[in-house]
Amino acid sequence: MLSKRHFLKSAALAVPLGASLRTPRAQPAAPRPGLIKAAEIAEEGFIFGLPLVMNYGVMYEFSVDRTSGQYKGPFNSLFNDAQVFTYKDTAVPTPNSDTPYSMFWADLRAEPIVVSVPAVDPKRYYSVQLCDGSTYNYGYIGSRATGSEAGDYLVVGPDWKGETPPGMRKVFRSGTQFSLLIFRTQLFDASDIDGVKKVQAGYKAQPLSSFLKRPAPAPAPAIDFPKFSKELAKLEFFEFLDFALQFVPPAPNEAAIRARLASIGVGPGKTFNFRDLSLEDKAEVLIGLKLGDRKVDEAVANAGARVNGWQVSGLPGDSAHYNGNWLMRATAARAGIYGNDPEEATYPLTRNDANGGTLDGSAHNYTLTFAAGDLPPVNSFWSLTMYDGKTQLLIENPIGRYLINSPMLPSLKTNPDGSVTLYIQNKSPGADKEANWLPAPNGPIYLVMRLYWPKTTPPSILPAGSGTWRPPGVVARS
Repeated sequence: MLSKRHFLKSAALAVPLGASLRTPRAQPAAPRPGLIKAAEIAEEGFIFGLPLVMNYGVMYEFSVDRTSGQYKGPFNSLFNDAQVFTYKDTAVPTPNSDTPYSMFWADLRAEPIVVSVPAVDPKRYYSVQLCDGSTYNYGYIGSRATGSEAGDYLVVGPDWKGETPPGMRKVFRSGTQFSLLIFRTQLFDASDIDGVKKVQAGYKAQPLSSFLKRPAPAPAPAIDFPKFSKELAKLEFFEFLDFALQFVPPAPNEAAIRARLASIGVGPGKTFNFRDLSLEDKAEVLIGLKLGDRKVDEAVANAGARVNGWQVSGLPGDSAHYNGNWLMRATAARAGIYGNDPEEATYPLTRNDANGGTLDGSAHNYTLTFAAGDLPPVNSFWSLTMYDGKTQLLIENPIGRYLINSPMLPSLKTNPDGSVTLYIQNKSPGADKEANWLPAPNGPIYLVMRLYWPKTTPPSILPAGSGTWRPPGVVARS
């Protein structure tokens, strides 16, 4: 087996030099880190920076590029979508399709934002997830976290030092200048869409000056946002990370990684400019990117505990939860960016059947059976969503069904012993079973179960990966 050193040296000669590897203008004056060192720094930098770059890509498509096809609206404007995600929504991998979204990309540079929520029927789950540019969940508003009462909440930037206005139920501080507020509102069934719209109409998010009816402060400087695409991100990853970092004040536990990134031309205090590197230096950086990408994929594949073929983990959380574990943070982002804390929602996921076989709709039909009295234990509701195993996106199917969830239980067929069997396959299982059919792609399958506000007393899926409730395995049929 080749050593890592031999692999790096040979790969440096063979790596394709993509669009980002422009003809160098000049050699940097500072000494380069060297082949092995530069690749190692790039590998670590990729793992550290992946969530920030992924987040920038979503922000760009949602609030910058009006032609992206995924555009939701400008910064500091609330977008209510009284529909669920479908196969046509491609900006966010592993999208949640059972709670209609409202979204608000906050630009906190000039002033804070006030989030106001209406009183919501306690039977209807809702949440507002506050996620910063590092993909840290720095707070929650909603059924579990703050209750169903109406209230006003202040969201401030990392450097804000103002006075909290009276009446605010809580102050949330983002670790970055831009922040995503994700409102999720439970949809009981298709006939309930007007109920969702009514709740969404009561959501408000506005600059503090507007809330107080005072003159607005001077606007923050205009930003020239670099064009983003998934292909560009592969070729110019560190250029996007370099851009994103200017809006992410360094945390104490980031000092070491930021210093190493600076040595390959990324971030403040950089030793030399990435664009000015020699082709050899750039090749070393690309090797590190590939190694980091591979490491994240491996971590996603092995995350959490294996329970009947499912991966059950509690990856997402706030800065203290990750505690400088950049691989854990990158794994959470790739597995499903903007995932909830496990106490808010826990996500068993799988690409395998109960015996470890790869789920593939072109090769097998499958069943998933919940024993009588053994449905997912939640305070709110649960769902099982189907994704394309290659893209982690929802799939087009003849009945327009992307998930099966607990509000659908009355319409599902129950077995004589009280159990419920779901049919997971590419073609219809027949008219008598179609109520319980979750259409699958004609190829690799990725399944995600979502338990909203999981119970904390047995039976419970918490702690994630070692709880007393175990999701049943997916069984392959002919």
